[in-house]
Amino acid sequence: MFDSAFVFGELLPALNRGLMVSIALIVPASIIGFAGGLALGCLRGFGSPWMRRLGDWYTAIVRGVPLAVQLMMIYFALPKIGIYFEPYGAALLSFIICSAAYHSEYVRGALLSISQGQIKAARALGFTTFQTVVWIVAPQAARRALPGCGNEIIYLIKYSSLAYLVTCMELMGEGKVVASDTFRFTEVFIAVGAYYLVMVTLATWLLHWLERRFRIPGFGAV
Repeated sequence: MFDSAFVFGELLPALNRGLMVSIALIVPASIIGFAGGLALGCLRGFGSPWMRRLGDWYTAIVRGVPLAVQLMMIYFALPKIGIYFEPYGAALLSFIICSAAYHSEYVRGALLSISQGQIKAARALGFTTFQTVVWIVAPQAARRALPGCGNEIIYLIKYSSLAYLVTCMELMGEGKVVASDTFRFTEVFIAVGAYYLVMVTLATWLLHWLERRFRIPGFGAV
């Protein structure tokens, strides 16, 4: 039976609080992670040999270590060497580090798809490597990487639910508290799932709009 007092008096207020925290994690982590991934991808493609190796090692380590372990290391292990983060800061830093690594792979793939003729033409016109990357390569790579990076943002929305592991009370954390207090696991987690579904649907719509807005002329749907 539908219990309106529980839903509107306890469940939805708690989930709405958690939703605000989730959004406060997802939005900056998406933006900074994408920017970091774009820079890292360009560095791996056009940096000096030692910079490329450093970028490759960073990406390999971050992609190889589960996000839950990264969260635990930042929140629980770093204080052992005198570095402290609040729960929100630890979760946000973990998401940015992880997102940047995955975005860099999409960007690197996009870089490989760009014709070398354009780069040689820029060099012939007197462009430096930095100018070539900033004005010719990076804008095209960002456009071509957008579908893959958009997929990573969708993943970020869903794995933001791990923030509760470091006591950052986002949507999943608030739901777990309500479920543990009331033992109404079915209602709570159906509602939590619905919240995530709505966020993913809205993000998917926005990302599709961005893909259409910034697509390379002559490619894709009209």
